[in-house]
Amino acid sequence: MGAGRCAAMARCVCPSMTGTASQIEWARRIKRQVNDEFDRVGALLRSVARKQSEAKRAETEAVIGILEDKRAEVMSKQQAGYFIHDWQEIGDQVRQMIFRDARYQAIKSNREA
Repeated sequence: MGAGRCAAMARCVCPSMTGTASQIEWARRIKRQVNDEFDRVGALLRSVARKQSEAKRAETEAVIGILEDKRAEVMSKQQAGYFIHDWQEIGDQVRQMIFRDARYQAIKSNREA
């Protein structure tokens, strides 16, 4: 799947959701906020990457790839309850998802070695 198509799919915040009408309405608002948070973190990472050396930029771009994979995973969820329960208070959840990812852990280990 091409990067453009994947990004377009990840940005879709209104697929069919399951739950009551009020849960779905509430979850759609939360889902838009979650998508905005992924955008914010991505913009920050891209800004950092522009200022880095080539080697560090490659690491940051790999982290951006992880971010986009996590976005696609989260945004594909169709259960309203998932967004209400897991994303109502966003905080630093996006960052934490990246930090827990095995690919990020490998990048971090390589950096420390």
